[in-house]
Amino acid sequence: MNAVPTGRSPGAKFLLAILIGVFLTIPLFSVWLLVYDRKQQSAEAKTGIAQGWGGPQTIAGPLLVIPYRERTSESVAENGKAVTRVRETWKELTLSPEAVELDTSVKPKPVKRSIYEVVVYDAAARGKARFAFPADLPRFGVAVEDMALARAELRFGVSDSRGLGANPRIRAQGRPLRLQPGGGTASTGYQGFFAGLDASALTTGAIPVDYEFEFRGNGRLSLAPQAGDTIWRVRSAWPHPSFQGGFLPADRTVDSKGFSATYRLGNLALGQSLISKGPAGAPEQAAADPGIPVAVYDPGQDSLAGAHEARISLMQPVDLYSQVDRAAKYGFLFIGFTFLAFLLFDIIGGVKVSAVEYLLVGVALILFFVLLLAFAEVIGFTLAYGVASAAIVGLITSYSAAVLKSWRRAVFILALLASLYVVLYILLSLEAFSLVIGSLMLFLALAAVMYLTRNIEWGSREEEAAGYEPALA
Repeated sequence: MNAVPTGRSPGAKFLLAILIGVFLTIPLFSVWLLVYDRKQQSAEAKTGIAQGWGGPQTIAGPLLVIPYRERTSESVAENGKAVTRVRETWKELTLSPEAVELDTSVKPKPVKRSIYEVVVYDAAARGKARFAFPADLPRFGVAVEDMALARAELRFGVSDSRGLGANPRIRAQGRPLRLQPGGGTASTGYQGFFAGLDASALTTGAIPVDYEFEFRGNGRLSLAPQAGDTIWRVRSAWPHPSFQGGFLPADRTVDSKGFSATYRLGNLALGQSLISKGPAGAPEQAAADPGIPVAVYDPGQDSLAGAHEARISLMQPVDLYSQVDRAAKYGFLFIGFTFLAFLLFDIIGGVKVSAVEYLLVGVALILFFVLLLAFAEVIGFTLAYGVASAAIVGLITSYSAAVLKSWRRAVFILALLASLYVVLYILLSLEAFSLVIGSLMLFLALAAVMYLTRNIEWGSREEEAAGYEPALA
């Protein structure tokens, strides 16, 4: 009487490996949540470090705001008769400069607390502006005699006025001006500072303005250009700038010693006139609330913002959380390739691999990403990658020698894992070609599996397939 086969069929073993792989998606998803949580903690820690320095700064102006009187006629009924009355209201005429030439020096200061680091900076801005009435001023419907030129205000905008240095210096027509907090630039919504100015000289010519001020911020510096012609020159010792926003520099130089950039912008590119009108309003006093947290620059927020700004970000060379997150997304490939190797040894090599052994190997593979995250926060991504991959490769290789009952087979697992970690590092470094390389890996793996299993009867019992010559013994 023939014995009844009791072993699992190759197809059943294959399905078991798939089920264990699916179960491992739970801890793998937990790794993604851990990366997100650590990134949030990092952002909170960086916010604490940046307190007192100011947030990502945007500077705007100068703008010349001139009150003017507008007369409107209205008909009212009095004692059954129509009476015409003239009503006077005060509004503001905002005049942008004909030209602005601004030089900004940025001194970066990486500040580290515990394992967290944020890039803050001290900046010094020195500029010149020239104000003049445009030749087509009558087209805007404002007569010079209706303007209160003696009550004009010169306004500067800064996105976070808490980062302003002491005693900005402003001179108009060679005379220093007394500055007050608040005002800012209405078109950008930024607070800043302003100075009263007698703009009567506009009736006979132009008013030159010289200004310089210092400010502090973190991560990013932007300019909101508003002049007819703007030249902005920026220099810094930071070697990793990122030029963003709606305008790119006309000239730039980046090397290991830092960068320099020159922007040349015109109001036609900005899509705005040099004159705008609006309701009158007294400048608000800047009331910096110390309870408001300082924002920390996040590169992910730059995708759509700043369409009318020139932005320069002081980027960190490596965003370790993004790197770890991308690496963890390849966790399925690691589990799949390693399980496939064990499955082939099981089916073709005749070595029994239990469900528990699959599960332990899978957990070890997922532990790699936890080790990578933990070490990367302390010693940097590249070194952490080497330490974590060496630890996991050594652990799984030693375990495989016992499970597969052969160090020669374990060396095959070692070579497979080492190749996977090398390829993954290349994928993380060459982001543009990651999909191509990953697709080729899957294609080659599928071709190898199809070739090695081409003669297997997937539905037969283990004893019935025992006559198959082991190719991986």
